[in-house]
Amino acid sequence: MPRRSAADVADSRTATVEAAVDLASIEGLEGITIGRLASELGMSKSGLIGRFGDKESMQRAVLAAAIERFTDAVWRRVQDVEPGLPRLEAIVDAWIVHLREDTFPGGCFVTTASVEYDARDGALHDDVAAAVRLWLGVLEADARVARDARSLPTDRDPADVALELHALASGGSVAGRLLGDRDALDRVRAAMRRALGLPDDR
Repeated sequence: MPRRSAADVADSRTATVEAAVDLASIEGLEGITIGRLASELGMSKSGLIGRFGDKESMQRAVLAAAIERFTDAVWRRVQDVEPGLPRLEAIVDAWIVHLREDTFPGGCFVTTASVEYDARDGALHDDVAAAVRLWLGVLEADARVARDARSLPTDRDPADVALELHALASGGSVAGRLLGDRDALDRVRAAMRRALGLPDDR
């Protein structure tokens, strides 16, 4: 048989990871075992191990792909918007669209992963924590620009603003899915805008 090119191997690995992201968003990263994913994709366990090496390597690749999907859906839509309050407002809208459009079948991937790994040690805990810190840092940086421009009150702590936005988005994802609250994301968007001193435009 002819050997597969490096591009073919990379493409097949990417397709496997993307399928695993969708599955993990519903069942959690711990639910994505080599056997479970091999069965879902109609592959052999040995073939899957050949692509990743072991379960943890696979889980870390899935998490990285999920973070990239979030980055595409939210950050890359707004990265060219004026820093400060204009970009924070755009982030809120892109974030809500991301949650409303089911970028992940199981809801907010990082929220699910945060709950899974917040009390565990290890590489996956560290990867999830690093992703959350990075996003909070992005939000905090724009909040600081907004405060320095007096678009936010000068006594507003940028770290508080970042944490409020993150907590509201996570809570909205849970309320929408766990509780079946169809209006949750509308309320969350309004609350996020209030946290930024913006009017409720519903």
